[in-house]
Amino acid sequence: MEVIRTVKVKLDVPEQRRDALHQTADQFRYCANQTSEWAWRDSSNEYCVTSKAKAEDALYDRLREETDLTANLVQKGIRRAVEAVKSGVKAWERGDRTSQPHFDSWSVVYDKRSATFYRDHVSLSTVDGRVECEYVLPDNTDGTPIGDYLLNEDFEFRMSTLQYDRFEDVFYLHARMKRTIADNEEKRSSSDTHSENLTVLGVDLNVDGYFAVTSTGAFIESADYLNHRRREFEKTRGSLQDTGTRSAHLTVQQMSDREHRWIQDVLHSVANDILREARRVDATHVAFENLTGIRDRMADARRFHAWAFRQLYEYVEYKGEAEGVAVEQVSPAYTSQRCSKCGCTLEENRPSKHKFCCQKCGYELNADYNASKNIARKLAKRLHSEQTSPSGGATYQLALTSGMLNLNGDFHASDRVSAEGESTDKPLPQRARSSDQAK
Repeated sequence: MEVIRTVKVKLDVPEQRRDALHQTADQFRYCANQTSEWAWRDSSNEYCVTSKAKAEDALYDRLREETDLTANLVQKGIRRAVEAVKSGVKAWERGDRTSQPHFDSWSVVYDKRSATFYRDHVSLSTVDGRVECEYVLPDNTDGTPIGDYLLNEDFEFRMSTLQYDRFEDVFYLHARMKRTIADNEEKRSSSDTHSENLTVLGVDLNVDGYFAVTSTGAFIESADYLNHRRREFEKTRGSLQDTGTRSAHLTVQQMSDREHRWIQDVLHSVANDILREARRVDATHVAFENLTGIRDRMADARRFHAWAFRQLYEYVEYKGEAEGVAVEQVSPAYTSQRCSKCGCTLEENRPSKHKFCCQKCGYELNADYNASKNIARKLAKRLHSEQTSPSGGATYQLALTSGMLNLNGDFHASDRVSAEGESTDKPLPQRARSSDQAK
């Protein structure tokens, strides 16, 4: 199994060589935009080109003549655009509206043919020869991504991305690091005949209130704050676009770069918090709702939220893989309406956006927390039903605020004291089982 990590490291670029990197980025962006224009044939996407080989056959020679880039960087520019076009075609197939990809951010993709990676510096191919850049490392790297991955000899460098922060006037290398894990280190969930208890942590994602809520009662990041920051970016962009000057246009590009990096940092942080909670309860699985069609299901889920949810899922998935935690999706049907205590499913159970009050048993709690427990239960039931071991296989249980609950309704309190009290997680066993059988 391969484990991939991305480490952001600041570069010390010689002053006299900075312009070579800027020119390289300009020409790399030119290759990508020329490819996008050629490959994006019509708005219906019926004739769009999504083959890297076809694009290279058609464009490589011309772009080599029109730029000073090395062969490898020209290929990388072409392939970046084709990947974006391919994503656009898939979006149209899902029913989402999209447009021809356009590249205006400062970014260059490097692999081992166009860069030489070392543990303390990197040598980058440019339009004006090689540029040697030292890494700017912290005094203490213990417990940091730089120490754990960049300086770890168990990880090797893979294709990485060079970026430039216009506001800070700083170059960063986003180094992708790979480690191959032996078969005996494979994740714990790989066998369906495992005899130990397997624990599921449920996660509910939201467009307001808290961004992510777990079945253990962890409320992670403020979605309201994210929305506020997004509106502030949009407001400033709109004002600058109305100005119409070249300076304003360049500032809009800088803002877009900064906003993208900010969102990525937030999503990485949320993913780390989710997996930290999974480690705390020794969870073997993390469950999310299936994100397909999320914009149609959630009235307030605009394109930003749909994209952010998918990106977060991918981050938790690849980070979890390295820690032996499986990450899966379940059907979203009734997760917000079903009572996680008695199984009652009524629309009236949601008197408000963030409050759940069961009309049958009177159970009251935060609606997102209730949904996260239902998400965990769905995955636990599915995994249990998929087991083929004649002896019954593993026992699946839900990770809750005050303890563990298995599918038979047996509850085991944890040492951690719940703010709501133990009874908030403990269902009415007979009702829970009967409602499951009815479904």
